[in-house]
Amino acid sequence: MAKDLYEILGVKKDATKEQVRKAYRRLARKWHPDVNPGNKEAEQKFKEISQAHDVLGDEKKRKLYDEFGEEGLQAGFDAAKARQYKQWSTYQQAGAGMGGQPFGRYHSYEDIFGDVFGLGGEESGSRVRRSFAGRDIEHEMTIDLVQALKGFETELAMQKVASCSSCKGSGMDSQTKLSPCATCGGSGRINVAQGPMQFTRACPNCKGHGQVGKPCPACGGSGRVMGAERLRVTIPKGVKEGSKVRVAGKGEPGMDGGPPGDLYLIIHIAPHPLLTREGDDLHMEVPVTVREAMAGATVTIPTVDGEVNLKIPPGSQSGRILKLRGKGAVNPKTKQKGDLLVKLVVKVPKTDDPEILEAVRKMDRLYEEDVRASVKL
Repeated sequence: MAKDLYEILGVKKDATKEQVRKAYRRLARKWHPDVNPGNKEAEQKFKEISQAHDVLGDEKKRKLYDEFGEEGLQAGFDAAKARQYKQWSTYQQAGAGMGGQPFGRYHSYEDIFGDVFGLGGEESGSRVRRSFAGRDIEHEMTIDLVQALKGFETELAMQKVASCSSCKGSGMDSQTKLSPCATCGGSGRINVAQGPMQFTRACPNCKGHGQVGKPCPACGGSGRVMGAERLRVTIPKGVKEGSKVRVAGKGEPGMDGGPPGDLYLIIHIAPHPLLTREGDDLHMEVPVTVREAMAGATVTIPTVDGEVNLKIPPGSQSGRILKLRGKGAVNPKTKQKGDLLVKLVVKVPKTDDPEILEAVRKMDRLYEEDVRASVKL
């Protein structure tokens, strides 16, 4: 989303939530792909409008966007930790510049962020080397209802945390000379008294590595930088609003040999002008003429699987619902399909032809009772 989201919807930055919603609905009706079949420009425009509404229509996302811009919308972004990280980076640079004792990412990084990457370890003699699994991240996607029903493949361009290429994720300057940690004597462990028992734990200075050195200037010692990645993902058939699609191994990278996290795509479904979904059933309104409703007819209607013929029984009233079995949505778990429920809407022609109006008046005599007899409060 390279453009200003407020500009995309044509609203001011102080627009109310209701003004944002109205602007989105107006533009969505104009640019929806079903209204502009085959128009790639309209399809792209509709995507931009949906993404803008997804952010500006959500109070939390809008605050992040107003404070951080597009960066605040990236997958895995944490505003509080971003502020802490900036403070930590300033502290690291100030400490190194003033002759303090820098320890790369094994000095203050985890004191700020906590043990958020998971913990593993392999013992080698008296030293323990800790590995950290990468965090899972989430990325929100807004897709069309028909896309959700059919499933599709797409390419995503994402910004996310990546291993620093300069230090290969170690957090240490490649030119620095590592020295044994003064706190633990290079063992990576320190003794802890617990009543009559003695235990050891990872050294807080070197985080169990036993060695310290100068932090990498490219990443400030964290071993991680913001990077960009393009990846192809498959959205399965039948995903619903709020569904989570897991992409294994595409989360944040692990540290010290730890496995990467997973990416979870949070699916949002844009409103469709013709179809609505309830469970695994789809609902659609189909206009019919007076003749088709009275005399019966066979009409062609669109479905997710292509066009089908719908038989309208003679004497069908406006509002009658006809069921097409197996023409609904696929259940992602059972792989069974719901039904398509078609609601008939009788359309009356506009005419001033006196013969037609006379025929209609004669037709009124065919009603056996008052059609509004049951309309009572």
